[in-house]
Formats: sequence, structure tokens, C-alpha cells
Amino acid sequence: MVGGAGSLEAAPGVLVIDTPQFPEAWKATAEGARQALELLRQERTLDWTMLSPSAMLEPDKRTGQFRLGDDRLLVDANGESRISLEDYAVAMIDELEKPAHSRRRFTVGY
Repeated sequence: MVGGAGSLEAAPGVLVIDTPQFPEAWKATAEGARQALELLRQERTLDWTMLSPSAMLEPDKRTGQFRLGDDRLLVDANGESRISLEDYAVAMIDELEKPAHSRRRFTVGY
């Protein structure tokens, strides 16, 4: 399953969706993704995985050079949280081909 960045932690105990910078226009969708993640975490039989992107997910280049994380928003040396659509797709296909995040959520970013 794919989720959004809103349910990732911006800081310990603080979700991105709950920060003042989070766009109001995206809150309903982000809240739905957060609730879906909570339902998955309560699931006892389904083998699930959720991939949440970085805060900025835009078309760019496929670099193959990215980091994976768990529940914390990934940011680069400039404090930006971003991933290209192309590298996001690579991370997703990598997980499909070699599952490494069974029954948990992970994220990808530069």
C-alpha cells in the first residue's frame, strides 16, 4: 500500500500532518492515510507493507541513490524532504521483488 508523508514523524511524537506547515488542503487525504496505517497496524493476519514518500514527490531523474527509513520523515543536508517519482517507483519495485518491510511502513528520500 502507498501512504503519504503526513503520517511520518517530523520529530519524536510529532507527525508531519500535525505541524503548522502542513497544507490545509492536504489534511483530509493525509488523515485518511494515517487512519489506514493504524488499521494495518492492528491487522493480525494480513501481510502488509506501506510505503510513504518524502514530503515532496515530483517528477525528476531516476538516480537509484536514495535512503530508506521507517517512521521518521527523511530530510537531506539542506533540510529538504524530497524524492523523485522515478526513485520512489524504484523503491517500490525493490520492495516487491525483495520484501524487507513485512507488516510495517517504510519511507524513502534523499
